[in-house]
Amino acid sequence: MAKKRSLTDDAKKLKEKSRMSVKENENPEGDARVRSLRKRLKRAQRKIRMIKRRTEGSKSKKTGSES
Repeated sequence: MAKKRSLTDDAKKLKEKSRMSVKENENPEGDARVRSLRKRLKRAQRKIRMIKRRTEGSKSKKTGSES
């Protein structure tokens, strides 16, 4: 099995790819490749935000129960 990249690394790579695809295309809105890259990027960003919220919530519960 291949080694998995972290979500932040994956998001950076997807952002670079989508920028390059937009520059190469005359009509980026109509291109399926650009659209799928943007979808993957948004999905990765959503996962990063969810993980961040989850860790912040667990930190507040830990500090709240101690006091």
